[in-house]
Amino acid sequence: MSATITRDVTVSPAALTYSDDVLLRNGRPHRMLSGSVHYFRVHPDQWEDRLRRLAAMGANTVDTYIPWNFHEQVEGEPDFDGWRDIEGYIRLAAEIGLDVYVRPSPYICAEWSNGGLPTWLTGRTLAVRTSDPEFLRSVDSWYEHLLPRLAPLQAAHGGPIVAFQIENEYGSFGSDREYLEHLRDVVRAHGIVELLTTADGTTADMVRNGSIDGVMPTFTFGTGVPAAQSLLPEATPLLCSELWGGWFDHWGERHHVREASSTAATVDELLAAGGSVSLYMAHGGTNFGLWSGANWDGVLQPTVTSYDSDAPIAEDGRLTAKFEALRTSFAPFHDGPLPEPPAEPRFQPAESLPLVPEASLMAVVRSVSAGPVQPRPLTFEDLGVADGLVAYESTVHLPGETVLAIDGLHDRAVVFLDGERIAVLERDGETSVPLDGPARSAVLTIVVESLGRINYGAKLGERKGILGGVLVGGRLIHGWTHRVLPLDGVVVGGAAGADGFASAELELEEAADAWLAFPGGVRGMVWVNGFLIGRYSAVGPQETLYAPAPLWREGHNEVRVLDLDRLGTAVEVRDRASLGEVEEFIGS
Repeated sequence: MSATITRDVTVSPAALTYSDDVLLRNGRPHRMLSGSVHYFRVHPDQWEDRLRRLAAMGANTVDTYIPWNFHEQVEGEPDFDGWRDIEGYIRLAAEIGLDVYVRPSPYICAEWSNGGLPTWLTGRTLAVRTSDPEFLRSVDSWYEHLLPRLAPLQAAHGGPIVAFQIENEYGSFGSDREYLEHLRDVVRAHGIVELLTTADGTTADMVRNGSIDGVMPTFTFGTGVPAAQSLLPEATPLLCSELWGGWFDHWGERHHVREASSTAATVDELLAAGGSVSLYMAHGGTNFGLWSGANWDGVLQPTVTSYDSDAPIAEDGRLTAKFEALRTSFAPFHDGPLPEPPAEPRFQPAESLPLVPEASLMAVVRSVSAGPVQPRPLTFEDLGVADGLVAYESTVHLPGETVLAIDGLHDRAVVFLDGERIAVLERDGETSVPLDGPARSAVLTIVVESLGRINYGAKLGERKGILGGVLVGGRLIHGWTHRVLPLDGVVVGGAAGADGFASAELELEEAADAWLAFPGGVRGMVWVNGFLIGRYSAVGPQETLYAPAPLWREGHNEVRVLDLDRLGTAVEVRDRASLGEVEEFIGS
């Protein structure tokens, strides 16, 4: 492991330093007034709009995580182009006049699939976020690609980056100090000279296990200013790197909100105490595709597609009462007037489009070639699949009346026998189904869906698919083929059915934002002109999916739906979000 690196912050070339408990920027007292805007949750064509809204709110800094799995989906093939152009995003922030607080720790949480860790890594080691050599080798390799891109963008070199977070809320996860020290040292070894931070909750145990020498501790909370002050080390500035001004939603819950007055009151309390702040989230954006994570609280809790988070800048860019409240709070810390925000977004007119069935779920399965026969069902990780759908198939002998059971189902399965849909099984519900009829042989097809990879806690890195086996009458079934169902929204033949693919078409004179609803649909995925915008579910709370203007085009457009249970009959185009019945929630 690298030797410990120590640094005198008063003589560092870093832009942000501190003297006693005062944060300094280039030697002058400074308040970080930041907000989280994640480039990976905003269409690149809208980055500038959202960052300009952030500046108009009075922020002088934008913070963003960098999700490892978003950039390196295939091991050894990192991608920094297009939507993944983190350097372009940082430069754009600089053009707008914002500092940048980057949080490139290997783990980000963020209600993001697998907490940002690649599944090819967690598929081979469960010793994540530790000094395990296999984990550190992969981290070091990733940083060899990432950090040389970030180092020239530091304020010390004329860029906007003023701070780096080395790990995220580690004190609530583990206690491997050697791991944290390794991260600190490898970041410094790559030429990162700016302020290093950690971020932890407001308990003594979290701070103790998440903090190391040479790195400034910061806090994450909703209302914990006094608690943070009591835990702050001597001669250290107070920085809340995540002040929760809203909250995220799981499927089956209510939509969480926080009153503007409540958020502003905590921000004002923090600023009055001499502290700095980064609002989580300033603009939440969207968990496009299947990037939503999940939590675990005795059962799996998948996160919805929307990451609106009741933020001051709403998911579709609209400005809320919370925006105005925070603009008022931040304005006194600026020498002149704040910039005006961009014009409000434009929306497509409301209409209802007929949804035309195209191919049943079984037809979709049959359109994909099966892999070689394996003795036992393979996990998603064995198949190199991060998320989505895998069809497992085997020929089974049924002795008559019996029970079919799945051992280790992660997460949801639609079960077919000789092509006939017979059951839906779930990991936290029924995982078996009784079968009747005469003794016979039959083709058993099980379409397994990953509902979202856990992003927080001890179950981080959990596997997906069928982890144990499939049993009939207590006897394991052997001899399985696997089909990884494509997530490109393309249909290749097959008969239509009550489930499966369907499409709707519309003509536009001009591209504009839209919210889409799917009345009558049960649970599915949605593509706009071939781009997977996310999932919907009848359990709510989210009823509409955001489809930003850059996904649409003048002229002909297509919306395609894959519903795993039952298709609706229409796609409704709306000009406002419907995120469900609300519930006031304030993180501790």
